[in-house]
Amino acid sequence: MSSDSPTSGFVAFVGAGPGDPNLLTLRAAELLAKADAVVLGDEEHRPLLRHCREGVEVVEDDLIKRAKLGQLVVRLCEGDPMLFSSITEEVAACTAAEVDFEIVPGVPPATAVLTYAGIPPASAVPEFRIVDAAQEQDWAAHAACRGTLVIYNGIGDAVAIGKALIAGGKSDTTPVAVSSGGTTTEQYTVVSSLGRLQPDLKHAGFTEPALIVVGEAVGLRDKLSWFETKPLFGWRVLVPRTKEQSRSLSEQLVAYGAVPEEVPTISVEPPRTPQQMDRAIKGLVTGRYEWVAFTSANAVKAVREKFEEYGLDARAFAGLKVAAVGDATARALVEFGVKPDLLPSGEQSSEGLVAEWPPYDSMLDPINRVLLPRADISTDTLVAGLTELGWECDDVTAYRTVRAAPPPAPIREAIKGGGFDAVLFTSSSTVRNLVGIAGKPHNVTVIAVIGPQTAKTAEEFGLRVDVMADKPSASALAAAVAEYGAKQRQAALAAGDTPRRPSQNRRGARRRAR
Repeated sequence: MSSDSPTSGFVAFVGAGPGDPNLLTLRAAELLAKADAVVLGDEEHRPLLRHCREGVEVVEDDLIKRAKLGQLVVRLCEGDPMLFSSITEEVAACTAAEVDFEIVPGVPPATAVLTYAGIPPASAVPEFRIVDAAQEQDWAAHAACRGTLVIYNGIGDAVAIGKALIAGGKSDTTPVAVSSGGTTTEQYTVVSSLGRLQPDLKHAGFTEPALIVVGEAVGLRDKLSWFETKPLFGWRVLVPRTKEQSRSLSEQLVAYGAVPEEVPTISVEPPRTPQQMDRAIKGLVTGRYEWVAFTSANAVKAVREKFEEYGLDARAFAGLKVAAVGDATARALVEFGVKPDLLPSGEQSSEGLVAEWPPYDSMLDPINRVLLPRADISTDTLVAGLTELGWECDDVTAYRTVRAAPPPAPIREAIKGGGFDAVLFTSSSTVRNLVGIAGKPHNVTVIAVIGPQTAKTAEEFGLRVDVMADKPSASALAAAVAEYGAKQRQAALAAGDTPRRPSQNRRGARRRAR
């Protein structure tokens, strides 16, 4: 088929990959973006719908009927459509109905899961064999494989398969790895040998889909494992912030192997009376201010929205000096088209900003007034500091922060029941609001805070603070939690124990060896 869309409808059989939604091919993403309808194939493919346009239909069948009506239908298939994921009958039906179709290969679990487990598919011996245990197999013939043998659909008969391979001539000391949940944060791998499969898998709790890997390449896992050894691998981390603020933090946590869940605890709303902001924007344009100081990305957003309301853009800041309290606020300004003139080099806080703010000098500064567009619950630290330096401040309510609605019941139960491994508090208000809408986190949950004031608030609510960022930024907080997780993992390994997530230490948590 041409890569251009045909004038009539057609069906695309698209490989969904091995589990990690980021292992999708560019062609697959392109077709999903154009699709009129999508057949998921498996509920676990639902995250891939993020590539689709708004209004795409999720259907269960009628591929041919829809294609004949001129629709592009994407049929998502496990792994690679042509490898143990037979689409033969559906393709034949398209051919019989004279409906155009395309088959898009996907990343197969046979290679991807091994790579994520740190097992090179073909190392010293250039032989790589893939077997479907669901079909009748001659295990004696497969025992002759000198390289790596990968077995699909065999977890229920793993012990019997091991015995059959030994009977066929394989040494009982041949290394074996069994891995389930491949390429996702649920990936779970047990390393054994053909002769020890029965005791080693007895309490492992494996279910399909899982892969059995047999061969000397398994022995390289200790050196090459990179995914399951991430510092926060599989940790379920609560991020109690507003949606806009939590995105970059969540992305950083994912890079550490965590599964972040964003729970809004604060809702950002416009001020009750907009006249104060209207006057401030007018004063900003007419030259009333020498400085504008932004103490949050939300303040930048509020001013930007007011600018758009009046048909203004970043050029209105010409001739003004602009200060930002920290990196996140500075990024929001740069996205707006404004480069801050002042950013604290040390502590990113109101105190840090005052420490580096120049005193008012009537010879150098034609105007002594500073605009502070802030939240309705801001502290007076910045105003007091600037006033002491000789500046006059217009402290303007740019937005209000109100407590968000309670999260769904399963989230509340996980918070109170120890289902989360860690919670990251980025302000005192997130502590107060989370406890107010969802209750106190369980005592096995790691409590991480952005700074001393947040720690004090957490302790006032009876929470044990485990981690504090070395500087008050969300990025530093995530890094501190990752360092904590890495140390916990190293300590367990040094003691000869299996590393466990904090949630696995609560009473009744499922236990299984890693």
